[in-house]
Amino acid sequence: MQSRNTAQWSSRFAFIMAAVGSSVGLGNLWRFSSEAGSNGGGAFILIYVLAVLLVCVPVLMSEYIVGRSADVANAVDSLKDVAKRSSRSSFWSLGGWIGGIAGFLIVTFYCMIAGWVLRYIFFFLSNDFDGLSPDQVTSKFIELISNPMAVLPWFLIFAFFTTFLVSRGVNRGIELAAKILMPAFFMLLTGLALFAVIMNIGNGGTVKALKFLYIPDLAEMLTKNKDLSSVANFGTVANAALGQAFFSVGVGSAIMITYGSYIPKSISLPKSALIVALMDTMVALIAGLAIFPIVFGSGLSESAGPSLLFITLPNAFEAMGGLGVVIGAAFFFLAFFAAITSSVSLLEPSAAYVSERFKFSKKQAAWIVGTLMSAVGLISVFGVGPGGATPALDAIDGFTGKVMLPTAGFLIVIFVGWRMDARLVYEEIKG
Repeated sequence: MQSRNTAQWSSRFAFIMAAVGSSVGLGNLWRFSSEAGSNGGGAFILIYVLAVLLVCVPVLMSEYIVGRSADVANAVDSLKDVAKRSSRSSFWSLGGWIGGIAGFLIVTFYCMIAGWVLRYIFFFLSNDFDGLSPDQVTSKFIELISNPMAVLPWFLIFAFFTTFLVSRGVNRGIELAAKILMPAFFMLLTGLALFAVIMNIGNGGTVKALKFLYIPDLAEMLTKNKDLSSVANFGTVANAALGQAFFSVGVGSAIMITYGSYIPKSISLPKSALIVALMDTMVALIAGLAIFPIVFGSGLSESAGPSLLFITLPNAFEAMGGLGVVIGAAFFFLAFFAAITSSVSLLEPSAAYVSERFKFSKKQAAWIVGTLMSAVGLISVFGVGPGGATPALDAIDGFTGKVMLPTAGFLIVIFVGWRMDARLVYEEIKG
């Protein structure tokens, strides 16, 4: 058995928290609520859950297998190493390249959205939404994102924090953040969900939310866009659900290959893959309960799209009076916790690649890729159009989530399932 040159998680709990932290993030709050609300609720969620179980779990386990089997941490060289030992072409490293680039591109705009989250924490703490009408809340959000110089400091603060944690390495940075932040995240999210459900029973918001989220309306899905055929409508929703599953679980972005390289041999990969995928799905569904009862109880639109988190919910929190200030601040603290554990995961594969390929220390590599990430992220920060339109963010998000992540994931699962040496696969899953 080959010797390991990479760091390792200190315990099973540390690994699970880090892996779940890489999956659980703004994808479960900002993106999941947006996609579910815009794509029919229950029908979208049904396809999403099936995509997680039938597609993402096999891909996740495949990425863990490649990562732990190789003697390096970065996804590209891990796939090259395993392909060589399986007497296969280095072509299969393409999956690592696509995934690594996708993860890097995602974290560039992810830091901008997290910057909005940071700003909103202080909006609530200073009670800036007090007395504002729904139109004024909307204008406040548009004013914020339309002013790059107002977003830039928060973007840079979050990017710095992300880079700092990655620079501290696996045990003193990523693992430490996950072990502290993820349990706090789970407790806060559960508390907010219970609050939302209980407070909106009387006004019907909870019942409407439960029906919307958990009773699939297939007829509505098939006629979602009147200009499209039922087949085209289904394809649109299914593609959105698959893209969300890949984005949320974190597969296809090189994260899990890199994280897999840090997994001790004593940890079962199949069991870990299932636990991580199920916990991520559970968090997404609980997040739905924290958001949609408030949306329906306040008579707001569930199909507000990406603005749901930053316009619809602040309107609902403002209507609660003084209590809304506390709940709003707590919610965006929650979003910050979720964002930081995912952002460090998205940056880690690039840092691992630069460190191993160019022989930099992990700290040096982290600051190099962190600086590049911040520079590329300026495209999203300054690429805001009239009325708060975000064409740069939308283009990067759409292409990475719906094209690059599934492509990388499918290449990796095909390689492990049909091209990788069966003895190497068995060595990793037999425990």
